[in-house]
Amino acid sequence: MARQAIAAKGSGTTLRVRSGATRIHPVWEQDARAQGFTRIAGVDEAGRGCLFGPVVAAAVILCDPHGLRGVNDSKQLSPEERDSYYQQITERALCWATASVDAAIIDRMNILEASRLAMRLAVQALSEAADYLLIDAIRVQLPLPQQAIVHGDALCRSIAAASILAKVTRDRSMREWERIYPGYGLASNKGYGTAVHLAGLRAQGATPEHRFSYRPVREACAALPSLGWSSLMERQPSGEAQMELFSS
Repeated sequence: MARQAIAAKGSGTTLRVRSGATRIHPVWEQDARAQGFTRIAGVDEAGRGCLFGPVVAAAVILCDPHGLRGVNDSKQLSPEERDSYYQQITERALCWATASVDAAIIDRMNILEASRLAMRLAVQALSEAADYLLIDAIRVQLPLPQQAIVHGDALCRSIAAASILAKVTRDRSMREWERIYPGYGLASNKGYGTAVHLAGLRAQGATPEHRFSYRPVREACAALPSLGWSSLMERQPSGEAQMELFSS
């Protein structure tokens, strides 16, 4: 897989909402349209806390009207609801795109910067160029006006739609990875550090698609030196900060 990073300039603001104000409201898109923007992209990612595999981002520009009542934060939906909304979003949106950044780049960059990169690549892959971005919690380096909304996937429909596309895309990929790397429960745990996944790490060590900068993976490799993982572990960042964030 070709690995690249795209540099660009960008700016934006981060909006924090008060506790308890967690419901989808059209005000975010309405405010952007009132400023004259017409191609407003919601952007979100999935898989930041996983021990295995890529972080996946999605960008989606919804039509106005969008005809997507019930779309919500992917974490609040059942797998069946996510699949249903995924179908509706991909059929009804003006355009959409997903992008992923693999474990090796996550280890090299750190997960926050890898998430930013995946988001940026998703926006750049849109078939219609966005003129405004609504992003869950963080900003991306693109020369576009943008609004970062904390808990945006639970507040803004465009971001919620992106969260569904990212989550479903990543979950489907985990089912494929399960066929290649059995024994970790990837199809069910989607790469998160469940008891089954951790037991697999202790028994088998890690795969090349594990994130070696995350402490449970690093410790599993250190406990099985005979498997020869030292060269892969060298790709992790020199600092300890990222490892400490993911201690369980």
